[in-house]
Amino acid sequence: MRHIISILVENKFGALARIAGMFSGRGFNIETLNVGPMPDESLSRITATIVGDSDALDQAIKQVNKLINVLEVTEFTDGQATERELIMVKVKASAGQRSEVMQVSDIFRAKIIDVSPDSVNIEMTGNANKVTAFLNLIEPYGIIEMARTGNLALKRG
Repeated sequence: MRHIISILVENKFGALARIAGMFSGRGFNIETLNVGPMPDESLSRITATIVGDSDALDQAIKQVNKLINVLEVTEFTDGQATERELIMVKVKASAGQRSEVMQVSDIFRAKIIDVSPDSVNIEMTGNANKVTAFLNLIEPYGIIEMARTGNLALKRG
């Protein structure tokens, strides 16, 4: 089962390694992992998408909560959070195909952020289903390169 975990930590050396080690040491696959500073630069938020058993996850969360530098751990259940991810993709686009690629991008509210004679770089944000649908439509043109953040999430309300 897929779980999204948000962990507020002190921005200190080794905090991420201890947390990732805790999950991997208990047999969880970390599908996506994002870390970024908070407005208070002494803190960071780690958002992890983890695949594993729910009962074992509860135990792992309790153990992560006890780690040094961990201030708060939140597991988001379905519908409890807003989720988004960012992708940047370089797509083959000759002069003849460029308008088609731009139309597909417009449908998904993606932005063309760079144009060269043979390719375009596209930026898009959305939930995982939207990202997958976009990639399925853009893939026939030829994906040259891609970077994807994985999930970021914040509690609703």
